[in-house]
Amino acid sequence: MAGLIKREDVDAVRERARIEEIVGSYVTLKPAGVGSQKGLCPFHDERTPSFHVRPQVGRWHCFGCGEGGDVISFVQKIDGLGFTEAVEYLAGRAGITLRYEEGGGQRRGEEPGRRQRLVEANRTAAQFFAEQLFTPGAAPAREFLAQRSFDRAVAEQFGVGFAPAGWSSLLTHLRGRGFTEAELLAAGLASQGNRGVYDRFRGRLIWPIRDVTGEVIGFGARKLLEEDQGPKYLNTPETALYKKSQVLYGLDLAKREIARTKRVVVVEGYTDVMAAHLSGVGQAIATCGTAFGSDHVRVVRRLVGDTSSGAGVQLAGGGSTGGEIIFTFDGDAAGQKAALRAFHEDQRFYAQTFVAVEPHGMDPCDLRLARGPEAVQALVDAREPLFEFVVRSTLRAHDLAHAEGRIAALRASAPVVAGIRDRALRAEYARQLAGWLGMEADVVRRAVLAAERSQGQPRHAADDVPSGAVVADPAPGAAGAGFTVPDRRDPVARLERQVLEAVLQHPGETPDVFDDLGSDAFSVPAWRAVHEAIRAAGGVRAVGAADPARWVAAVVEESAGPVAGLVGELAVSPLPEDRESAVGDYVRGVVHALVDMQVTRRIADQRSALQRTDAERDPESYQQIFAELLRLEQQRRLLREASAGQ
Repeated sequence: MAGLIKREDVDAVRERARIEEIVGSYVTLKPAGVGSQKGLCPFHDERTPSFHVRPQVGRWHCFGCGEGGDVISFVQKIDGLGFTEAVEYLAGRAGITLRYEEGGGQRRGEEPGRRQRLVEANRTAAQFFAEQLFTPGAAPAREFLAQRSFDRAVAEQFGVGFAPAGWSSLLTHLRGRGFTEAELLAAGLASQGNRGVYDRFRGRLIWPIRDVTGEVIGFGARKLLEEDQGPKYLNTPETALYKKSQVLYGLDLAKREIARTKRVVVVEGYTDVMAAHLSGVGQAIATCGTAFGSDHVRVVRRLVGDTSSGAGVQLAGGGSTGGEIIFTFDGDAAGQKAALRAFHEDQRFYAQTFVAVEPHGMDPCDLRLARGPEAVQALVDAREPLFEFVVRSTLRAHDLAHAEGRIAALRASAPVVAGIRDRALRAEYARQLAGWLGMEADVVRRAVLAAERSQGQPRHAADDVPSGAVVADPAPGAAGAGFTVPDRRDPVARLERQVLEAVLQHPGETPDVFDDLGSDAFSVPAWRAVHEAIRAAGGVRAVGAADPARWVAAVVEESAGPVAGLVGELAVSPLPEDRESAVGDYVRGVVHALVDMQVTRRIADQRSALQRTDAERDPESYQQIFAELLRLEQQRRLLREASAGQ
């Protein structure tokens, strides 16, 4: 077994694994001031972005939930990895050869962490399946693709492959590559039977399922042969890599287009994703053998980014402000049922949600075959709001030509309208429902209100906010465990925080006078603790040629318990100064202001001491105090002249 990774190699991973690229694989980041980026936090649901990344210091922090750390801790938390596995994963991406304390020597990939082994097994299996697609035994798979107008280039683009019909073709191949049966079982590539271990996928068309970073984490397989007694579609079982409630097929291909257009198109199958992408709808994704659920919502929202400002408003020209989530469903009962499920999940989105249904029940794959790529694009562009689709679908189940049918339709549709969380949108749909039913608006409104009460629908803070308004997430209740949040309205506490932010983020711009501050320079306990960690790390004079990331890491290492979290937060906080050319002046200005404040405090102490000292009885003490008072007043005058010069 490998020992601890050498400290210098861990430091190299922190430096060379670009935090903005790693985080950007999961979260859409936008500029947020000088050297800062922000996006929606991947670790808690939020409406407006409070998740910040500062590449210069190699740190991230969420001001909504309080989570934070460096690039290694981000990978640990987002992928559920241990420290060693996270370092190995990042080292692989950065091309770094890791060395271990035990055994010596350089080695890369000989004994990586368990997760990395599973990733490599899946990657190797994907290559094997892709190669098998063009063997004689894969003729049924090639015929299936050809019938849907997918040629060899398309198959290679999406990594489509074929699992041979034998019981151990993949097993034999992977054993030859050094993988154990235990690893193949853990990866979901093999199954355990009464007679031993055998291939999970046999005689099937294979789609590799990748995570947002592009790593293969599982497979989807379609039945091709009559003798196959298994289900039509068979996916990888739940593994350490593959969580079906979180996996979205095509996300690795669609993520950049989703981030660019703020649009997500949810289709129902692998071939629909392929057809949509080939038709110019590059935002298409699909769930893998499960309904679109709350975990999928969180994944999508992170990629769409902040759509709270003006979201949910459809414009007269057909577009909409904020993001768009478009579901494609069949027009049959099953499709309507899926739309109802999506309706309930819609409450979790802060983007306009639509449904695109082809009148003749064709899915994107069939539509592309029958009418060409333009028809797929037209289907998506002709989307209708999800709320309207659900309500109208409910009404179509009733005979509105008779009073009894209209009353029944009202009773069935009122709970649907009552389930709309946005009060303004709920009232508008109640008004439209009255028109569709041909009933008095007051009658429908009362029915919707009654449905609200019967559902026991809780009130939400967003209920009283117009659709699209920005609602800030509540600030955390503490600056860190054991510390009370200083009042931001307190000018002294605010200045002390600004100084620590500036010093941690821009040590090279920090005047040396900062290191002359005594232990009593900070009045707020939380900030005093951070200052002590900075002093323990050697102060700004110790930075020298070290980059800011190493500087912050050194301060974190000197921080005890909750102080480390405070350091991470301050190192990422946006600065009030957003002009790059003026950052240096800002840093020097706030530091000088704090030093001025401490010098003024000492001047007051010296004057008080001078008043209490009898010049005749103790002239020596009086002269010492007086000299120190003159020195402090001179120091303050120079500080203020320097600040005025800036």
